[in-house]
Amino acid sequence: MPRRSHLPLPLELIAGALGKLLYRVRALGAENVPASGGAVLVANHLSYVDVVVLQLACRRPLRFMAHEGPGQPRFFPLLFRLARVISLAPGRPIAGMRQAVKALRAGEIVCVFPEGQISRTGQLMGLRPGFATLARRAGVPVVPAAIDGLWGSVFSFAGNRYIWKSPRLTRTAVCVAFGRPIPPGGADRESARRALLDLGAEAFGERPVLRRHFGREVVRELAKRPGRRVIVDCTAARREISAAQLLVVSGALSRRLRRTAEGGRVGIVLPPGAGAFIANLAVICAGKVPVNLNFTSGRVALEASMAAAGIRTVLTAEAVRERVPDFPWPAGTLDIRAEIGAAMKGRAILPWLLAVWLLPNQWVAGLLGLPRIGDRAEAALLFTSGSSGDPKGVVLTHRNILANCAQISSLSILPRTCTLLGCLPLFHSFGFTVTLCYPLMRGCTLVTVPSPLDTRKIAETIAAEQVTVLVGAPTFLRPLLRRAKRAELRSLELVVAGAERLTEELQQDFLEAFHIEILQGYGLTETAPVASVNQPNPPTTTATAGRQEGKRRGAVGRLMPGMTARIVDPESGANLPLTARGVVCLRGTNVFSGYLGGGAAEDAAFRDGWFVTGDIGGFDDDGFLHIEGRLSRFSKIGGEMVPHGRIEEKLAEAFALDQSEGPAVLVIGVPDAEKGEALVLLSTVDLDPAAVRQELARAGLPNIWIPKRFRRVDKLPLLGSGKVDLRACRDIAAGPSNGEAV
Repeated sequence: MPRRSHLPLPLELIAGALGKLLYRVRALGAENVPASGGAVLVANHLSYVDVVVLQLACRRPLRFMAHEGPGQPRFFPLLFRLARVISLAPGRPIAGMRQAVKALRAGEIVCVFPEGQISRTGQLMGLRPGFATLARRAGVPVVPAAIDGLWGSVFSFAGNRYIWKSPRLTRTAVCVAFGRPIPPGGADRESARRALLDLGAEAFGERPVLRRHFGREVVRELAKRPGRRVIVDCTAARREISAAQLLVVSGALSRRLRRTAEGGRVGIVLPPGAGAFIANLAVICAGKVPVNLNFTSGRVALEASMAAAGIRTVLTAEAVRERVPDFPWPAGTLDIRAEIGAAMKGRAILPWLLAVWLLPNQWVAGLLGLPRIGDRAEAALLFTSGSSGDPKGVVLTHRNILANCAQISSLSILPRTCTLLGCLPLFHSFGFTVTLCYPLMRGCTLVTVPSPLDTRKIAETIAAEQVTVLVGAPTFLRPLLRRAKRAELRSLELVVAGAERLTEELQQDFLEAFHIEILQGYGLTETAPVASVNQPNPPTTTATAGRQEGKRRGAVGRLMPGMTARIVDPESGANLPLTARGVVCLRGTNVFSGYLGGGAAEDAAFRDGWFVTGDIGGFDDDGFLHIEGRLSRFSKIGGEMVPHGRIEEKLAEAFALDQSEGPAVLVIGVPDAEKGEALVLLSTVDLDPAAVRQELARAGLPNIWIPKRFRRVDKLPLLGSGKVDLRACRDIAAGPSNGEAV
């Protein structure tokens, strides 16, 4: 039997046995590792046992390169010698490089972790170029390999510490994906990062948990600790909802909905709160698909959405019906209170209550008739906001939702111990996944407020309930600057913004007012929705060398684990370097597979299997994604792409515009016979065209970036999600101007 490592045989047998006892390792693309000859193997670095897992997955013995340094355990030097590790000693790296080249030329495989140290964020860090130098000098290919499944183990830095955390009680499923060899002349940081991201997405997609049923996983999580507090509903009178109460009421309602709700999809029109949680969970447990409808989108759009989804039953409340009388309520509209009351009549509820408290969580899920496998079946349907076009039905599968919850959980932004404020509308993907699905899946406590526009209620609730995490769109966070006191937000540990661009002005003002830095994220309904997010910088320990960044100003964070990206030219569609600026395209298990009904919209959304986001951006060398704006928020004038957002930021800065109540200026592109497009400035304040031209020129903006037409408006129209209604703004911009630039 051929040797599988460079360890002495007794140690190899012991290490192999322990590795197989703790890990269930699956290898993808193992045939990409050359059967003979030298090669540089580059892999991501997630834990202290990466070397064990890589060796279990690889058929050939691996020589590992490692840094010697202070803070390492005392037995490391001995272990390095026994395993024939090539050491890079402080101050003497050349000797280690020469030894590695010699080994490569002798036909060995040398494994390099190009990040230089174990990732303390769970994401792929910046890559050092030394591996490419080795490959060129030795004349050997580079084989990329991505490890998935080790983050969160006791040997990783998940939870901001090594070793000292609860071990996993079952064998950990680990996947190692090997990529095709990269010739020595083409090996560089760009090619390696692309390959590692692609392979990481492939390996992540092999996780067994992604095949499960989302509803079953929620029920299992709730049944594990039936007495824990799940929801604190602050809609009117404060109410605490335990896991057992949520399960019993939702289970009873689900049995009723199986009989009374028509069709496979059920509409839900409810604000964030206990009723919305019960309705969504009951619909899922009834074997149907919840569709949280955007009641602010207008009657025509709602009728089209409901017809496309085949919705004949809607769950709502009488108070909601009174507030939105123009909603096209179908004949099958059900009142949530009445339905719960009817479902819980008699003593039939007692057996369910006993089952929740006494039976194993798997049995509780079985009693509700929930299947074990959900996988690629539809789990939820959301309609896009329609900020720049007609709403489209985004079909999210069980895999999509489970993947995004797992991705969020792997970061440090929403720990299981947090108290999260939920005020975002559930018809918005940010609200649906982050403030409904995730708390149910991961066990953190959710405090609900019915409207993100009720700023005073939000501030008072944060103070009263000691909320630790606030998530929201910048539009909803901005009013806190004027209406909240620093003492009211003292309990907040994290504030995360998404759904729209976070301006530097708001970020700085929030920091000065509350001593809290807003962490910016990025996502779309089609990515379920979180694609990237900044997170707090991980602490430096004696066992680690150097500082690592989890966040970066001006960026929207690194990609979520299990996602990969391409940057393409907006006109030709050709691939650009990841560090270039172009249209961001994404792929990953959390990315949806298509729109409801398919059609032209779906064809335009995908290119060779990549989801085309429609956003202009690119990555820096450390893997942080920078988004400059929607492609629709750029105008092509005189052959140059002009970003509307940059102009708006410069105007807000130059004129010290107060945007605490919403955006004060917006740039819109309209057709122009001479240059293709012309810029129109919509403003809620009086701005002199000559002064605008002067200030933008002083800020260094080119002449073609300066708006030529002006329209004064009382207020910029917003959607229910908090985003600016671009369609309505285009209609305004197409009207007569109040002034011309000089």
